[in-house]
Amino acid sequence: MEFELGTIVVSYRWQEALLALVGIIALTKIGKFIAFRVPAIAEARRINLEADKEKLAKPKYLPVVRASQKVGLAVNVVFFLLILPWIITLDSQPVWMMLLHFVVILMVYDFFYYLCHRFWFHGNGRMRQIHAVHHQARSPTHIDGFYVHPVETFVGLGLFVVTLALLPLLLGPFHVATIIITYVVYTQLNTINHTLVKLPYFPFRTVTWVTGKHHVHHENMHKGNYATITLLYDYLFGTLD
Repeated sequence: MEFELGTIVVSYRWQEALLALVGIIALTKIGKFIAFRVPAIAEARRINLEADKEKLAKPKYLPVVRASQKVGLAVNVVFFLLILPWIITLDSQPVWMMLLHFVVILMVYDFFYYLCHRFWFHGNGRMRQIHAVHHQARSPTHIDGFYVHPVETFVGLGLFVVTLALLPLLLGPFHVATIIITYVVYTQLNTINHTLVKLPYFPFRTVTWVTGKHHVHHENMHKGNYATITLLYDYLFGTLD
C-alpha cells in the first residue's frame, strides 16, 4: 500500500514492522538469557524477585500492574499496526546514520519526558496524584517498573510512540535494526532503573550508579533525577540529585 505526498512516496510496510516486532522479542530474550548467565546479575535478579513476591502479595499491587500492562499492550498494538509500518524500511542505510537515529530518538524522547516528568507529574495538578501511585515504591525493585497508574503508562509510552512517529518527517524512515535496538534499549532502561542493583565494581558500576539515582528520585516527591534514559538533562538543568 502506497500514498504519494508531493514528491514523497509513503508505503505501508507491514512485513518490515512484523520483522521488527520479532527482532525486538528475540533480542530481549537473548539479551536476558546471556545477562542472567553472569553470576552477579543472576544474584541481583534473585534479590529482586524475592522482593517482588512480597510486594505482589499486597492487594494493591496486582490490579495496578495488570491495568498498566493492558494499557501498554493497547498502545503497542496501535503502534505496530498503524504507525510503525509507515516509518520503517529495510532499504540500506549507513551504520553512522542508524546510530545517529538511535541517539536522536532516545534523546528527543528523554528531553520531552524530562519536561513532562518534572513539570507535570511533579507539578500541583491531577497528574501529580496519578504519579504518586508509582512513588508509593520508596525502594523500587523490578515489579515497580510496572506499578504505574495506567494514565501514566499511556502518557509515557505514548510520548515514545509520538517521538518515533514524528521524527521521520525530518530524518526519513528508520531502518528495522534501528527500531529493534532503540525499542529494546528504551524498554530495558525503564525496567532496569527500578531494579535493586548493588554491584559497585566493573563492569556494573555505571548500572549501579544509574539505578541508584532513580532510587533517590523515589525517596519522595521532591527529589530530582527526572530523566529516564540519561541523566544529561538533569545535569544541564540543575536537577541532578
